[in-house]
Amino acid sequence: MPERQITVVGECVADAFTMPGGAAPGELALRVLPGGGPANTAAALGRLGTPVRFLARLSGDAFGRLFRAHLAASGVDLSGCPDAAEPSTLAVADLDAAGRADWSFHAEGTADWQWTDQELAAVPLDATDCVHTGSLALVRPPGGARIEDLLDRVRDRATVSIDPNVRPLLVPPAAYRARLPRWCALADILRLSEDDLSLLLPGTSAERACDDWHRAGVRLVVVTLGDRGALASLDGRRVTVPAAPATVVDTVAAGDSFTAGLLHLLRTRGLLGGRLDAVTLQDVADACRFAARVAALTCSTAGPNPPWAHQLQAAPAPAAD
Repeated sequence: MPERQITVVGECVADAFTMPGGAAPGELALRVLPGGGPANTAAALGRLGTPVRFLARLSGDAFGRLFRAHLAASGVDLSGCPDAAEPSTLAVADLDAAGRADWSFHAEGTADWQWTDQELAAVPLDATDCVHTGSLALVRPPGGARIEDLLDRVRDRATVSIDPNVRPLLVPPAAYRARLPRWCALADILRLSEDDLSLLLPGTSAERACDDWHRAGVRLVVVTLGDRGALASLDGRRVTVPAAPATVVDTVAAGDSFTAGLLHLLRTRGLLGGRLDAVTLQDVADACRFAARVAALTCSTAGPNPPWAHQLQAAPAPAAD
């Protein structure tokens, strides 16, 4: 019998970071790392020891080869990834003094958004306890609607997790708002940042947003609040978890790593594979505390570089409530 696993569906993006002082006058030096929200989550799950399969359309270009090497080295199963003829997506990041990234994207006609029904139907999902997706691959045509159909097909046997990861430079927030009711009807877990919340529901508190999304069908909503920790709401019962101590280099992929930590701990407790019927608020609090530690370690290194399981043993935990 195949080992039960988490399947992540979404994009790989070449994250190019500007390097001030790293080039001659008149030139720009870039450091390119493998990124993309879903790919970051898959890599973090693999490094934590969770059996994880990643579904992405991987180009054969230099960036695509970088993605494959990085994900495979992180323990991610890439057997379901089609070979794409289109080029990889590129994102260029300028970091401010606090480590926050200002992104520009080069994504027209790239591989990530071109899913076909045949490609998605070819992947066996019988051993999947949870399907996680989100970000640009879920909202950009033509592939986004096809990923939604995939979620609809697997809901009878797998927990569905979505991270909207709003990217207003590429897709107007109104497009996310239009799709959000459908995502809430499909998802058991919705994890998003407070920046996502401000773009999706401007002026709405996290508590009110959680209640709205519960009514739309989501059982567990987690809103990450940066250095203020996270708010989690399970069917309207809420818990706030502080951030774990961190020496911040940058915040790239912190939310993606948080999602991985959350799913990892829920899976470890045997709580994935359905509609979260056995999950308690204590389980949610424990999963968020663990996820905060994973995110903090990601912030302590440059770029999308999630921690390995052995690094968690020495990492400080968030304070108890």
